[in-house]
Amino acid sequence: MTGRRAGTLATVLLGFLALPMLMSGTTVALPLIGADLGASGAALQWVVVGYFLAAAAMMLVAGSLGDLYGRRRVFAAGALVYTAGALVSALAGDILTLNVARILSGVGAAGVMTGGGAVLGGTFTGPARNRAYAAMGTTAGVGLAVGPTLAGWLVGALGWRAAFAVFAGAGLLLLAGAAAMADSRAEERPRVDVGGALALIGALSLTMFGVNQAAAAGWASARVLVPLGLGVAMLVMFVLVERRVRHPVLDLGLLRDRRFVAWTLAGLVLAAGPAGVTAYLPTYLQGAGGVSVQAAGLTMLALTTPVLLLPQVGGLLINHGVPARALVTAGLLLVAAGNAWLTTLRPGLGVAGLLGPLATLGTGIGLMIGITDAQAVNRVAQERIGMATGLLNTVRAGGGTLATTLFGTALATVLQARTDDPARAARILAGSLAGPGRAVEAAWLTGAWQVALWGASGVCAVAAPAVWALLSPPRPVRPAAAAAPAAPRPRPSALP
Repeated sequence: MTGRRAGTLATVLLGFLALPMLMSGTTVALPLIGADLGASGAALQWVVVGYFLAAAAMMLVAGSLGDLYGRRRVFAAGALVYTAGALVSALAGDILTLNVARILSGVGAAGVMTGGGAVLGGTFTGPARNRAYAAMGTTAGVGLAVGPTLAGWLVGALGWRAAFAVFAGAGLLLLAGAAAMADSRAEERPRVDVGGALALIGALSLTMFGVNQAAAAGWASARVLVPLGLGVAMLVMFVLVERRVRHPVLDLGLLRDRRFVAWTLAGLVLAAGPAGVTAYLPTYLQGAGGVSVQAAGLTMLALTTPVLLLPQVGGLLINHGVPARALVTAGLLLVAAGNAWLTTLRPGLGVAGLLGPLATLGTGIGLMIGITDAQAVNRVAQERIGMATGLLNTVRAGGGTLATTLFGTALATVLQARTDDPARAARILAGSLAGPGRAVEAAWLTGAWQVALWGASGVCAVAAPAVWALLSPPRPVRPAAAAAPAAPRPRPSALP
């Protein structure tokens, strides 16, 4: 590997280390953030959801901008915005400022992740590409594994603001490292599809906003139905715009390749399947289990350690002839099994009781995370790599955001049905369980978790055979049977 390619890989991997750390680490700090800023319910959820929503809305746009103006430039711009958002988060004095800063960080994360993934796709080919993407998955696993522990230590020792300050420093390193990256872009530089970009951002934002309001207002409320309806209308508008413009932000022709669709679906479930556990389990452990923030972070290592160790294994298996179809289907089934197994959750279960289900979840994620991007990118032409990686990251981030929101909404809905008090339900969901009713509230929260986990498991179980079928090899076309030669006409005999 040349020095330039090695520098490019190192810089991209640094980005995929820092961003997952901030994703997983923030969830550990939510109870203390809520207590410090006087926030709970939907406002507190937006500390996590807002970040993912902004990233999901901007990733496809960032991918297309990378194809047009240079993937390294998009990576560098994303690093700058990400750093600014993390710094403002560290200094935020109220929940509104923090949520705005988290949205800003999400916009920057879109540039870093999509630009970085596209840079790897443009720099490496063949088995080297599989190894590069496997390394990217491994590095993301390191970030997920270290994030809760590091954040737990920082929050416990220095406060939650210190965690954001550390990630602001990591963003500065990303910005400096971008200068050593190799750049690439499509040969043609058409005009940016502004209409399509705005329609997509509007569709995702309105849909996520509507879902997020359901816990407090109910699914039949106008606060939910109106933004959901507008989100669907914006999505239809996006499709219509993309079919008409010459250079769309998303070439819908990508979706005609069923194998590309299969890998995109696998990436969606990869993000959505464990989203509720990674976002809310640390809060449950602190609230219902009564453990410290550091202990909650350490417990999450049972899930994230396999994500650290297995992506390279998945890449090696693919390069040694193991069918990618079988590997990804097994991963999806493991994620389904991990969610189902975790329904044994109860206060005081401890690390020993959580080890099995969390490790099963992590194993499924780890096997898939290193192969989905490489297999999908292998299906597209070189000039559309940015668009393809943008779509993959959009689907993953959007699916993860929607799953996180739906999981939290399910928890809140069940709690409200048990308590008949939205304020009390929001307090329990935020991990604030206290007083003589603590045991009862912990039981209510545990029951809500079981409902949400069975739902997540069912979605993954349905997705596994769907991906298997989409990745099935094409049926061989039988050649038409050769026509039998015509029998020669008998020659008429001569008359005597």
